[in-house]
Amino acid sequence: MTDKSRLNEDEERLRTLLLQGLGGDSVAYHAFLKELSRRLRGFFRRRLTGLPDEVEDLVQECLIAIHNQRQTYDARQPLTAWVHAIAKYKLVDLMRRRARHDLLNDPLDDEMDFATPSDDEASDARRDVGELLDRLPDRQRLPIVHTKLEGLSIAETAQLTGMSESAVKVGVHRGLKALAALIRGE
Repeated sequence: MTDKSRLNEDEERLRTLLLQGLGGDSVAYHAFLKELSRRLRGFFRRRLTGLPDEVEDLVQECLIAIHNQRQTYDARQPLTAWVHAIAKYKLVDLMRRRARHDLLNDPLDDEMDFATPSDDEASDARRDVGELLDRLPDRQRLPIVHTKLEGLSIAETAQLTGMSESAVKVGVHRGLKALAALIRGE
């Protein structure tokens, strides 16, 4: 079985369980949540290697959000794209909370520390690229984020976003050209 067919099969199984759950089948809904929690745990573990204590909290936050928003799921759209969007927003929320907490717990006692140049150029660059990416339309931004930043394959990105593989390739190409133009100030 190829990776693509396995992804399609997994997507369809999860989607079917959710739809059965929405139809009142509590056993199917429980199976959906159990399988989804396993997948979310893996998703967050890969992204939070330095924060393993946060993984389970994020899994629970996502499951609650998915449960509370389950009626908003559009059955014509890929389930994994919907779930991924919720998981991504929960991850961003965690990072914002941590940044705010770290800032509040790091008083500026020494004026000289404030005047010292930034040691974290990579972090600054990531922030700048993130701001530029936010200016791109989803059809360009999402393929770049998933393939270039998260390391997913074209097929995985297509499955996740609901785009065709050729649309993902075109989105990456056009998005990178658009980013280059933004960097040049065009």
